[in-house]
Amino acid sequence: MSVKPITTTLALLHGGVFIDTASDKLAELVKMVDETGKAGTLTISLALKKVGGALQIAADIKAKIPEPKPDTTLLWPTTEGNLVLDNPAQQKLDLRDASAPKGELRTA
Repeated sequence: MSVKPITTTLALLHGGVFIDTASDKLAELVKMVDETGKAGTLTISLALKKVGGALQIAADIKAKIPEPKPDTTLLWPTTEGNLVLDNPAQQKLDLRDASAPKGELRTA
């Protein structure tokens, strides 16, 4: 008698939804661990109990998914106590649009 892989049993639980949910949770965990660099866990628990001649299985999935750090913003203080996007001590440059060529273009 050969033993079936656990995935065969997991595919039977909750009408086939359990293994899909576990797969979705694992994919979410992988993405967040990759994104945050923090560790996470996925725990699948199966509690078996004999009921008559059959076995009752209570299946559960718990995921500890790392939370991303919120984005930060760099602002500059002014002498008045306000915050602004540009450094008030830095000189402004007179920038112009250079996308439209002026005059005749020559090709070599």
